[in-house]
Amino acid sequence: MKKFLSLLAVLAMVVSLCACGNNQAPAADTVQSTDDSGAETGAQTAAGVMPAIAKEDIKVGVIHITDPAEGSGYTYTHDLGIQGMQKNIGLEDSQIVRKNNVNDSDATAIENAIRECIEEGCNVIFATSWGFMDTCEALADEFPEVIFSHGTGYKSNGTNFNNYFGRIYQARYLAGIAAGLKTESNKLGYVAAMGQDNSEVTGGINAFAMGAYSVNPDCEVYVKVTNSWFDPEGETQAAQALVDLGCDVIAQHCDTPNPQTVAEQNGVWGVGYNSDMSKDAPGAVLTSVMWDWSVYYTFAVQSIIDGTWSGENYFGGMNEGLVTIAPLSDLCADGTQEAVEAARNQITKEGFNVFDGVIETNDGSTVGADGSTLSDGEITGSMNWYFKNVVVK
Repeated sequence: MKKFLSLLAVLAMVVSLCACGNNQAPAADTVQSTDDSGAETGAQTAAGVMPAIAKEDIKVGVIHITDPAEGSGYTYTHDLGIQGMQKNIGLEDSQIVRKNNVNDSDATAIENAIRECIEEGCNVIFATSWGFMDTCEALADEFPEVIFSHGTGYKSNGTNFNNYFGRIYQARYLAGIAAGLKTESNKLGYVAAMGQDNSEVTGGINAFAMGAYSVNPDCEVYVKVTNSWFDPEGETQAAQALVDLGCDVIAQHCDTPNPQTVAEQNGVWGVGYNSDMSKDAPGAVLTSVMWDWSVYYTFAVQSIIDGTWSGENYFGGMNEGLVTIAPLSDLCADGTQEAVEAARNQITKEGFNVFDGVIETNDGSTVGADGSTLSDGEITGSMNWYFKNVVVK
């Protein structure tokens, strides 16, 4: 998901998302603060604005929109990241406080969950869903000694409140290649949590569509929007509707593995999200677009211990180890591994940024310019257009 309504994240991830992550932050010039138009908004705060907290005194509160026990989706993957951080840093179980099933559209529930964490001694709060952002902003002012780190969003204060996300579109592009080479109908389905005005979701759709187009210019990407980050029934219905339209690969930007199980039940293929969903639909999943959140959580907590926490926003990608795709399954078409690895090398070693040059949209207009690339702020904050082979149903 997520959760990231309008704005603003490796190489091969090891077999478990809990594996030790790269503790380096992205270079400062890759980390940007944005306003709600997606525009970059200024210089970074100097390092060390918050005092160090000794490792034994760290207590981490985590606010989850669902329950990690869901086993495949967004919250599960974030919790794997928290577990990975705990292992990497060496924290005790008593130093982690989880608040699960916190409705991110219920401001009172969000505030209560965060206040409970603070009352239990938490001095670091990771709020993993888009809808937690405004409450984090308000409580960061009220509790200046507590560090608030919000997943996805765009608001921050440069001191004790930042946001974190990443270049998930890089992995989407690779997954699109696998889908474009596999389809026989030239119709790819995409279950989307949010519509065209949500840059996070739209950027992922576009990157997936562009990856597919790069190897199969005849394919189209059909999008069904659920208008919910977590809607198991709606995700199932959207996936089935796409299959009924003739789509033979079902991708997704939503929380549950339901689109993948629908694909398997209908004898078509799929591309999962958040974690490796081949465990949910082994007869369908070609690959999955994945996060290793332990990379960020380890970096953040270690920086707090070291006294180098700066309040900067974090925006990582493949080179930081934050995003990747799952190993390709045997269901993939011949030549997929070679095509994906060539594109991966372009992204990680050759400076290919996915949204380079002049890009044609599905309304006949263009964005971008020769010799330039869209900035991270534009990609994650103001992308309200679809690539030319995208069809919204």
